[in-house]
Amino acid sequence: MKEVTVQELKGMIDSNEDFQLIDVREPFEYEVSHINGLNIPLAGIVIEADKIAKDKPVIIQCRSGKRSAQAVMLLEQQGFDNLANLKGGILAWKEEIDPEMDVY
Repeated sequence: MKEVTVQELKGMIDSNEDFQLIDVREPFEYEVSHINGLNIPLAGIVIEADKIAKDKPVIIQCRSGKRSAQAVMLLEQQGFDNLANLKGGILAWKEEIDPEMDVY
């Protein structure tokens, strides 16, 4: 499974790269803190797969990287080949990029 670090993601955001960020946490988690990704909870990821781009890189993130890894595996079974897991999730983002971010 391809992984992207929070530093790599920050670089992609800063250089305005064309990619999609999907946050597979629950809506209440997304409300606490997010990196502006599209919120599709893990339980609905296959049902809502039509919202996920197939023509550009897609980074999947969650709190720690575990649920997003599950989402990547589920979507790869649906034929996606443009996915990467955000290593360490939003906890790593807080640790390395935005120490002021609220996390739970």
